Amino acid sequence: MSFPKYQAYKASGIAWLGNVPATWSVLPLKAVATCNDEVLPEGTDGDTAIEYVEISGVEEGRGITQTELLTFATAPSRARRVVRHGDVLISTVRTYLRAIATVSHPPENLVASTGFAAIRPRSAHPGFLGYLLHCEYLIAEVIARSVGISYPAINASDLMRLKGPIPGREEQAAIATFLDRETAKIDALVEEQRNLIKLLKEKRQAAISQAVTKGLNQNAPMKGSGNQWIGTVPEHWTLMRLKHATSREKNAFVDGPFGSNLKSEHFIDDGDVYVIESGFATQGRLNLSDLKTISAEHFATIDRSETRGGDIIIAKIGAQFGKSSILPTLDKPAVVSGNSLKLTVNAEDFDVNFVNWQLVNLKALGAIEDIVNATAQPALSLGEMSNLPFVAPPRTEQQAIVSFLVASLGELDGLITEAQRGIDLLQERRSAIISSAVTGKIDVRGLVPQPEAVAA
Repeated sequence: MSFPKYQAYKASGIAWLGNVPATWSVLPLKAVATCNDEVLPEGTDGDTAIEYVEISGVEEGRGITQTELLTFATAPSRARRVVRHGDVLISTVRTYLRAIATVSHPPENLVASTGFAAIRPRSAHPGFLGYLLHCEYLIAEVIARSVGISYPAINASDLMRLKGPIPGREEQAAIATFLDRETAKIDALVEEQRNLIKLLKEKRQAAISQAVTKGLNQNAPMKGSGNQWIGTVPEHWTLMRLKHATSREKNAFVDGPFGSNLKSEHFIDDGDVYVIESGFATQGRLNLSDLKTISAEHFATIDRSETRGGDIIIAKIGAQFGKSSILPTLDKPAVVSGNSLKLTVNAEDFDVNFVNWQLVNLKALGAIEDIVNATAQPALSLGEMSNLPFVAPPRTEQQAIVSFLVASLGELDGLITEAQRGIDLLQERRSAIISSAVTGKIDVRGLVPQPEAVAA
């Protein structure tokens, strides 16, 4: 659908913005909004209940997706930003995450992290301000002006000095009404695709679980495994522990190096040895140019953590602990980092793909979560992992199961990828229509009911 343009434009004086409608103003955000107006007092009663939103609880395009109910006494010290209806939360740290949310009818006790700027409309229409701050061009400016490498951040004062296009109040309301309608249509389509992906992933996991615990012969006699996660298995399968599937060679199942063995100062450019981190375990993808490297001399001091193609790398710490992937063959030696575990499979008796599917299944069922150390940051114990329940058919049957899963999961993965591509395209359209409307590249005033028509 094509949209009309404004009759006349003028230069905005801002490179990213270009021309704006001739009747619009170009103003800093502080001219139409305030920032961080309310802070929860330090003297607040410790038993006061607050609903807390952290940066991780906000997603681009979806707003606030997760909150945590806490008391003031148990909440982190950064839980201080009081939020009201119409406020726009925009992360001022790790700005590349694009954590931005327009707040609509929040609970009275909603409190955000001080890692957000809470921007409150003053003369601006709340809906228009929210869409303006979701404008791709403005987000790009926030990211570009952020300082720092690991945690790029922007000061709230610098954020409020950013300029944007501001039409008259009635026109702001019209743009907000138009975007409410159009984004609601897109969001409904996105939600349909997300539900489809959820169903496909459930079907995918059911196929994995069925294959690696029940086999491919539906008529095979069964026996109890004695484990709540696995249930019954074919009678001829062997019950064991994960450690019995590892190679008999030294250091077949180990932690990555700790302490002085591997620190940031040991990483060098274009070193002789790759460092495989937990990101590979969770994503299953390697970009060799992005891998950290160390010297051969330092590698010699941590040989117990050497890893090679065919090893299984398991994420040991963090939110995605227990996820695993099979390392491909590399063009130089590699060592597993301290945030991962390395498992070398006994290739004579076990197919590495079958072993990895067993781990994937145990992770999905909650068996790995059941053994994690409940510390500030979840961490897996090598000993506990070694004792995970493991069931194995004869090796030829393992290979048949792997072949079946490759074929059936390939089809499901294709459908998931197609649905995700649809979401990406819809979100691109959502972003484009927001940016076009709030910067005046399209004129939407005639596409929404006018105030007098509504009154009539």
